[in-house]
Amino acid sequence: MKNLIKLICFAALVLGMKANAWGQPSYGLNEAAQKKMSELAFLEGKWKGNGWMMGQDRVRSTFESEETIQFKLSGTLLEVEGIGKSDGKVVHHALAVISPAEGEGKFDFTSFLQSGEKGTYPAELIDGKLYWYPVKEVRYVIEINEKGQWFEIGEYNAGTQWYKFLEMTLDKVD
Repeated sequence: MKNLIKLICFAALVLGMKANAWGQPSYGLNEAAQKKMSELAFLEGKWKGNGWMMGQDRVRSTFESEETIQFKLSGTLLEVEGIGKSDGKVVHHALAVISPAEGEGKFDFTSFLQSGEKGTYPAELIDGKLYWYPVKEVRYVIEINEKGQWFEIGEYNAGTQWYKFLEMTLDKVD
């Protein structure tokens, strides 16, 4: 009788594990993630314009840029694709996915570059501006200016001062 009880318990345990392993994850909408991501709705759309960037050689070059921003997965992720061209040649092509992170106004910014570089970086919404930090000394700030344009800067921190190395202004076209 003891062996029968042990066998039944063992069988129940194994079958329970298999059921959990074979069980489907929840496909319900994460409404908290959707609500948090809606804070970034001001970025959605197709944007075109131009800007400038400065390399390590401190030479400023200009470019034309196009950003396409779309919510994905029922509004729980934001996809950002940017293509910059100078003299008809692609000088920047990136794809990013912004997702909710722990904390008020906090996000994860997962970026993929045409060079193969990729990473997930902290981002935060401060006073209606999206900041993201690929490294401690560098930040990008995106906002919609008083003319309704996408205005983005990239800055490098050299101790106590931030120095601008990128600026672009884009008009919403869609």
